[in-house]
Amino acid sequence: MGHMQQQARSEQNLTPSRDLLKALARYGEPHHMRSLFELTITSVLFVVFWVASWWALSISYWLTLAICVPAGAFLARLFLIKHDCGHRAFFRRRIFNDWVGRVLGVLTLTPYDVWRRDHAVHHATSGNLDKRGTGDIDTLTVREYQASPRLRRIAYHLYRHPLVMFVVGPAYHFLLRNRLPLGFANADRRFWISAMGTNATIALVGGIMIYFLGVGPFLVVQLPITLLAATIGVWLFYVQHQFEDTVWAEDHAWNLHYAALFGSSHYELPSVLNWITANIGVHHVHHLNSRIPYYRLPQVVRDIPRFTKSRRLTLMQGFVCMRLRLWDEDQQKLVSFSEARELKVDATSEMK
Repeated sequence: MGHMQQQARSEQNLTPSRDLLKALARYGEPHHMRSLFELTITSVLFVVFWVASWWALSISYWLTLAICVPAGAFLARLFLIKHDCGHRAFFRRRIFNDWVGRVLGVLTLTPYDVWRRDHAVHHATSGNLDKRGTGDIDTLTVREYQASPRLRRIAYHLYRHPLVMFVVGPAYHFLLRNRLPLGFANADRRFWISAMGTNATIALVGGIMIYFLGVGPFLVVQLPITLLAATIGVWLFYVQHQFEDTVWAEDHAWNLHYAALFGSSHYELPSVLNWITANIGVHHVHHLNSRIPYYRLPQVVRDIPRFTKSRRLTLMQGFVCMRLRLWDEDQQKLVSFSEARELKVDATSEMK
């Protein structure tokens, strides 16, 4: 515990300076032609793999499922382009960002304006223990978990199970939850317009595809692609903030830029996966300045050495993060359920 507290205190002195934030601002200008190229190549490859998946039905459904894998990966990449549009980082003009984002929101089953507002809250509150619950993964502290009724602990165990977190959860979120702007009942009507407009367009496009292809062929291609893309998206979001030495703090001690730098990982993937996932692994830089287009994030890491090793996770280290479920306020780190039980036993022994 002493080591973790010393590390936390030493890192408090490393809160990003104004000079560092100004340096990042230089990278915040999107390149119009590069953005168009990224959008075009991703869209074309998604369509090519989608059509190939449908064509493969005449040969073998196993071949179809195999081709659905790259199709799902490029659908996830389209979601990440929408993500940049939501930050006004993909094009210089707001209208281009918003309308490209809305179109991609139809493909990714996500009402753009609702998602954009939720995601803005995530950026503004990430790592704040007093402002959990919007645009994040539910995370209890060890004390909250131990003080919870048995049914709540069981529910939290189920929620945090990998099968629920990365299979059932993504399916529910994108297929069902996104259909209504939950939590926006008394909000601006544009959020309801966004959700209902997206739903209507999804129904129209889906109806046209079913008319020409048939219900069965359309669904056995589209559903695996959508579910795989959803799982990829949730997985990336998970490892970006749910790693052992992330940071959480109560509101009075929370700092936006400190939480951005130390509460977001640098998920270092192989080059091909970095490209497919739109460099979203460079998440610490993204949280410090969300206006930087994703294709400029690697340049930031190359130019500013401070970002190279900060909160670095390899591909395999990312999988280890799945066992971490609770925030230990004493040790200032995420721990597993078994570690939390040991902490309770230790505390009981000390009291005796």
